[in-house]
Amino acid sequence: MIYDKLVALQNELKAPKGNYNSFGKYRYRSCEDILEAVKPLCKKYGLALTLSDDVLECGGRIYIRATATLTDTEDRVQISNTALARESADKKGMDESQITGTASSYARKYALNGLFCIDDTKDADTDEYKRQAEGIAAAQEAEEVGKQKIGSTKASALIARCKDAGISPEAVAKLYKVKSLSLADMTEKAHENCNANWQKVVEACKQLAE
Repeated sequence: MIYDKLVALQNELKAPKGNYNSFGKYRYRSCEDILEAVKPLCKKYGLALTLSDDVLECGGRIYIRATATLTDTEDRVQISNTALARESADKKGMDESQITGTASSYARKYALNGLFCIDDTKDADTDEYKRQAEGIAAAQEAEEVGKQKIGSTKASALIARCKDAGISPEAVAKLYKVKSLSLADMTEKAHENCNANWQKVVEACKQLAE
C-alpha cells in the first residue's frame, strides 16, 4: 500500500542542507536538495513524484499554491500535500517571472516538507523566501543604478581630474565608449571603474593621443 511505502521512504530519507547563506551564516536545504535525495527512494519503492502549481488571488494579493503528489505505480493510488507562498508586493528590481518563480520554489519546498515530514521550523531558512526575493531585488537595483548617467556634478569633478593629469575629457569619453563624448553621459558603472583604475585610464588616454 502507498502509505506503507511512504512510511518507509520517510524513515530512509535524508535531505542534507546543501546550500549556504554567507550573509546570514547558515545552511539551508532547497527544493532541489529534497528532490535529489527523494528520487532514488521513489524509484526503490515504486512511487512517482510530481509537482504542480496554480495561482490564487485573495484580498488583491497573488498566491502560488504548489502541490506535491506521490503516486503508487502499482495501483495508481495517490497522496498529495499543498503549500502556499504569496508573491512579493514590492516588484522593484524584479520582473513578473522572477517574482512568480521565487514564490513557486518556496511553495514547492514546503509542499515536499509536509509530504515527507521534513521539519524546517527551527531553521533560519524559514526566512528563505524573503531573503531570496530581497537578494534578487538588490542585485537588479544595483545593476539599474550602474546604468544611470553620472550627470554634470560628477562630470565636472572628472574633467578637473583629467586636466590635472594632462589628458582630455573627450579621450576618457572615447575610452569608455560614451557616444556623445560628454562625460555627463558616462554611466555610474563606468565612472566607478574609471576612478578605480585611474592610472591605467591616464596611460591609455595618453596612448590614444599619440
